[in-house]
Formats: sequence, structure tokens, C-alpha cells
Amino acid sequence: MYQRGNPQLRVFLPNFWMKLITSTDQQPPNIVQFHCSMEMSKYDIKNYLEKIYNVNVIEVRTRIAMGRFKRDQLQHSVIKEDDRKLAFVILLVSYKKGFRILLPKDQSFVFPDIFKNVKDDIDKETVDIAKKDMQDFLGPNKAPGLPGWFRI
Repeated sequence: MYQRGNPQLRVFLPNFWMKLITSTDQQPPNIVQFHCSMEMSKYDIKNYLEKIYNVNVIEVRTRIAMGRFKRDQLQHSVIKEDDRKLAFVILLVSYKKGFRILLPKDQSFVFPDIFKNVKDDIDKETVDIAKKDMQDFLGPNKAPGLPGWFRI
């Protein structure tokens, strides 16, 4: 609440948020996709990225993705997920002389590959030991005449 007098000891922060998401389709490196607050307009998104993160934005395109409908298994009611606003941000680009191809000038974005250094092959001996330990754990806990999912 605003109060008269100086100094004002409050900081007003916007109620906006943006989340970087990977695109399902193949896109040029100068296009980035965000999931943002429904209250944000194209101008808000552009100013948010330029003023806070110093990103040169050429154009912002937004669309509202409708939430999915799901059926609740217990009550058999239909539940609708919230709608989401998606923003497609085009970063600064330049033309190469003599060609009509867009080339990234200053800024391009490549989504980081988090699992690049993860070892693909799993040690077979460790998996066999883990399976044997699980069978040893489950063996004495089974009661005769009861289904497999029932344990004491």
C-alpha cells in the first residue's frame, strides 16, 4: 500500500515470470521459446528480456496453448489443466551480403545437453547384484496362497 512521505522503503517487483523450454520442432538458433505468465504482453516480454538480461530482441510472437483434458480415475470427473502462454522470441540477426539467408549475428541460443557426459553403458555386474539382492529381500516376505503384490 502506498504511503505519503519520503523515503519509500518498498521495492515493487513485477508479478511476471518466464521459463525457458525446449521446442518440439526444429528451429533456427536465433529463435528461443518461453513459457510465460498469462498477464504478459509482447511488449512486456521484450522489455523483460532487454532490460533484465540484456538480450537484443527483434520480434516476439505469442500464443496460448489450451490445457489438456484428463479424466480422474477415482471420481470419474473431467479435469482441465490450466492454459499456458508460449512466447517465441526472435533474437538479433543480420543478412549475409548477396544472400537472403538469415545468419545469427551476435546472439544465438543452443539448448544445453545436460546428459552428454553421462556414461551410456551400465555395469552389468552391478545390475545382477542389485537384482539378486531384491530377490533375496522379497523371498522370505512372501506368504503362501497370497497374490504376489501382497507382502507382510
